[in-house]
Amino acid sequence: MAKKVRKSKEYRKPSQFVEQQGESLDRNLNKYNVQSTSHENKSNPMLLISAGLVISLSLFVYLHLLTLNQMNDLSNSLSMPDQRVFGYTVEDIEALRAAMDEDARGQLNYVHKTAGMLFPLFTAAMSMLLFIRWIPNRRTRLLAWCAPLGFAVVDIVENFAIDALFSADEISAGAVMFASILTTIRWALLLITAALIVGLGLVRANRALRRKMSEIREQTS
Repeated sequence: MAKKVRKSKEYRKPSQFVEQQGESLDRNLNKYNVQSTSHENKSNPMLLISAGLVISLSLFVYLHLLTLNQMNDLSNSLSMPDQRVFGYTVEDIEALRAAMDEDARGQLNYVHKTAGMLFPLFTAAMSMLLFIRWIPNRRTRLLAWCAPLGFAVVDIVENFAIDALFSADEISAGAVMFASILTTIRWALLLITAALIVGLGLVRANRALRRKMSEIREQTS
């Protein structure tokens, strides 16, 4: 006669149940924290770069639309060389030298040493950081860097070249031509940099929109 084996039910203690639930909760929280941290690491650099680009735009407005425009009051309404996109001639500089006194020339030199330095350096740095985030291909990124980096270098050299035109006892046609070419190149590089930022931003926005629309179609189908 076979001996009946009595099966016993295994009951878990309440403390064991609480510990298991606590471990499960910890795993979920850790997973959420990792995803949240990863998301923050991706978004924080873009927030800083975006803030830097806003500061660059503010510096542009301050330098070209406010400060240099106010300098026209000190030069008989003649625009500063920095604002002449297509360059200037010896006659233009001579007219400015005749209209501006020592105080006006000193103020232009001060503008070049403050906002005139901060604007190109800040714009170049923020643009290059943005291209690191938006352009994965190294060669393409290095090519894109040429515009903001060249803009910063040309802009700073142009500031010194213009100041030299006002501090010299006599100016030469070569010095004026050199400064004029730098001014035109500077504006061209600035426009190229701005076009790259806007163009890349539109491309990324278009891709994000298409991806979102594709996800919506997949959910509705």
